[in-house]
Amino acid sequence: RPHWPAIAAALGTGLAIAGYTTVDGVGVRASGTPLGYVAWLMILEGLTIPAYAYYRRRSELATQLRPFAVRGLLGAALSVVAYGLVLWAQTRAPLAPIAALRESSIIVGAAIGALFFKERFGAPRIAAAGLMVVGIGLMLHTS
Repeated sequence: RPHWPAIAAALGTGLAIAGYTTVDGVGVRASGTPLGYVAWLMILEGLTIPAYAYYRRRSELATQLRPFAVRGLLGAALSVVAYGLVLWAQTRAPLAPIAALRESSIIVGAAIGALFFKERFGAPRIAAAGLMVVGIGLMLHTS
């Protein structure tokens, strides 16, 4: 029997990915430069998200952030670089294969979970990873 909430969540996730991939692809091409596009996004997000965090946490914010500041800043820098590379790739190739390769990070995340966090990597995850690899291969082959 189908589990409708899970199916709805999967479809919603797929639509969200398609939406942000399309917006990024059109936006970065219209901007003329991946660096300018990512800079504007980081400026807008870089003001909005910390302002909201301050609004919600007030005086607790600095205390809560302090133990994680170095790792957080390193993660943020790596995230911006990875996002910039995706945007750069979107200016050089069709969106479909770039999107497929971008979402292949799910396989890497599952492998990291299994290797470093001892999460189970049973038959369902192996089947899902295999299906993703086949889908990526088909998208790259037809592009």
